[in-house]
Amino acid sequence: MSLRSRASRRARLTLAAVAAGGLAVAGITLLPSSATATPTTSSSRAGSVQAQNDTVTPAEMLRRARTWLTADNGSQVPYSQTSVWSDGYRQDCSGYVSMTLGLWKSGPNTVELASDRSLTTPISLGDLKPGDLLIDADGSNTTRHVVIFEKWTDSSHTAYSAFEQRGGHGTDHRVRTYGLDPGSEYKPYRPVNRSDETPPRPEPPAADWPLLKVGAQGTDVTTAQYLLRARGHSMAVDGSYGPTTAGQAKAFQNANGLVADGEIGPDSWPRLVVDVKSGSQGDAVRALQTQLVAHGYKLTVDGQFGPVTKKAVTDFQSSKKLAVDGSVGPRTWAALV
Repeated sequence: MSLRSRASRRARLTLAAVAAGGLAVAGITLLPSSATATPTTSSSRAGSVQAQNDTVTPAEMLRRARTWLTADNGSQVPYSQTSVWSDGYRQDCSGYVSMTLGLWKSGPNTVELASDRSLTTPISLGDLKPGDLLIDADGSNTTRHVVIFEKWTDSSHTAYSAFEQRGGHGTDHRVRTYGLDPGSEYKPYRPVNRSDETPPRPEPPAADWPLLKVGAQGTDVTTAQYLLRARGHSMAVDGSYGPTTAGQAKAFQNANGLVADGEIGPDSWPRLVVDVKSGSQGDAVRALQTQLVAHGYKLTVDGQFGPVTKKAVTDFQSSKKLAVDGSVGPRTWAALV
């Protein structure tokens, strides 16, 4: 960027400091994401200073972020630049972030989040951690936006999952690439009152669950296909993870508030598996029996959880030092898959 361009950007940012910021990007449609500005009062400024002392862990930030996904009678909080939700926070992107950080109500705007060093500190992309922010503070209240970084989607760091409050939709949790392209207006920041505690690992541990994506084949794919069918998604069970399986995985993820990337990994498996026990029938039992056969147990994949299947389950649980109850829940599934 030329010196003139940078000076122009600084000038725009300075002028924008009296307005709110945010943009929700939905395809190529530009939609507003942050409220119009209200002057920062002395009480608001006092709240900003106090926020430095009231730390919040990344785990708590992400927990609060999730609450708005279902806060409106099971649906996401609707987007608005002027309305405030029942918790007192503005229903735009910066109000949403303010809620997760526990800042003053109804919250600072996007420009303040980026420019006020009592609120955030600039960091590098490589230093992004759960609970950090990516902020575009340039332009007007129809071109500014802020999202909450959750985690990288994989080791390549070419995309990440994020929480955001976006125009035309409301609260969302999806895969984003804001800030990753050279010259992007999105810059990474760390909230001052965000602690360095690492969010707890899910139970069972994430490493116990395989990652399935297009091109994968084998027993785990067959298991996932049976489980998707058990969850109401129609497809052939052929042990090959193709476009149809990926599409049904996305539908399942969307329906369960997960990042809809079409890949079945540590976040999706715990929601996909179905608890089964003696007397259960159907595709979830077939998924179980497929895994038991792969582990060397001799039984028929018939979808009937009878005495032979129960004996195989209890033997398997005993061999893995699990609770030997003959019922298959998340821990037994994690050991099987």
